[in-house]
Formats: sequence, structure tokens, C-alpha cells
Amino acid sequence: MDQALWFTSRATGLVSLLLLTSTVVLGAVHSGRASSDAWPRFALHAVHRNIALLTVAFVGVHVSTAIIDPYAGIAWLDAVVPFGSGYHPFWLGLGAVALDLLVAVVVTSMVRGRIGLRAWRAVHLATYALWPVAVAHGFGIGGSDSGLGWVLAFDAACVLAVGVAVARRLFVRDPDREARRPAEQVHR
Repeated sequence: MDQALWFTSRATGLVSLLLLTSTVVLGAVHSGRASSDAWPRFALHAVHRNIALLTVAFVGVHVSTAIIDPYAGIAWLDAVVPFGSGYHPFWLGLGAVALDLLVAVVVTSMVRGRIGLRAWRAVHLATYALWPVAVAHGFGIGGSDSGLGWVLAFDAACVLAVGVAVARRLFVRDPDREARRPAEQVHR
């Protein structure tokens, strides 16, 4: 059973990274106001939201199996309080930081109508910190798995995808976004 928990934790960690990467890429594309006839903005938003929810589920399984597995001796508190674990405190601490940021984004998304768009957006931008922290956590705590060729290629593909999406978000100006800019500046 111990190996099953270990394999499940590793596998769900990698799937969580893929899903989190997809969520960040879709969020960057959606916030850049990109759309097409095949993918209108509402469809991008729905896919972004649903993949984000799937990410939360996989992260939940990843964290739970890591804690239940007796090998590392990770406590439930170690999953949410950064840098206090006896097992790889720095790398596990990064995972706790990423989990805390993920919970903050989920909770504020659930109460978005009550906290206002500006507060929600400020917390939601934390995903741009959450994602690299999660990548570093996986790379550092992954042990010998992190050095496998396919894992390195997987990590590189995730980094490339987010890099391209964020660069597009920062440097490509969609006509709709430019038209809204003066109106957004008035409301600040």
C-alpha cells in the first residue's frame, strides 16, 4: 500500500502541474481578451474555471496521499504552514505556500461578488506567484524523479507554455482591450 500512495502522490503532483499550467495559460489568454469564432470568451472562461476546479481536486489528492503515506512523516499542518516540516522543509514549505495561495484564490473566487472586483483581481493575480512556486516545489521535492528526461521535458513544456501565454498577455494588445483602457482608468 505504501508504494501505491507514493506513486499516487507523484502522479497527482505531475497532473496537478499540468492542470495548473493549463489554468494559468487559459487565464492569461482570457484576461488578455483573446477570443475567436471557435473559442468565444465565455467558452474560454468556462474551460478556465472547470480546469481550475479539476486542479483543486488533483492537488487535494496529491496533498492527502503525501500526508497519508507514512514514509515522509508529513503532518496535515505541514501542508498549510510553510517551512515547519522535518521532511525537506524548504521544498515542502514551497508546496505549502502554493497550497495556501491556491486556497486564497479559490475562496476569493467563491465570494467574488461580495469582495468586489478589485480585491478579487488582486488575489487572483497571486496565481502568477503560485505557479512558479509550485514548479519549484515539484522540482525540489521530486527527488530522483525530477532528473528523469521525460519529467524535465514535461517541466520545460509547462514553463514554455506559461512563458508564451504571459508574454502574449503583456505584449499583445487586442482591440477590445485597448478600447476599454480609458474607461478602466476612469474607474480607478
